[in-house]
Amino acid sequence: MAERSVVVGSKVGLHARPAAEFTHAAGAAGIPVTIAVGAGDPVDAASMLAVMTLGVEYGTEVTLRAEGDGADRLLDGLVDLLASDLDAA
Repeated sequence: MAERSVVVGSKVGLHARPAAEFTHAAGAAGIPVTIAVGAGDPVDAASMLAVMTLGVEYGTEVTLRAEGDGADRLLDGLVDLLASDLDAA
């Protein structure tokens, strides 16, 4: 299982548009991806509702996990996405 940690770079955290962009990218890969905050339970990274319930704010470190063909490449891309300010104008 591949795993990456990243600090969320969006000034509004994973709310509204940044969460939608992230969940869309996670779901488009075709392999299961989870996201967790600290020692909390991981949730489906492709579920907008599940990701929003985490309450991830700017500067929060999250952990992504994926298993399957291309998991490392997928997680690298998702890390890049989360580290950027997805809500920047």
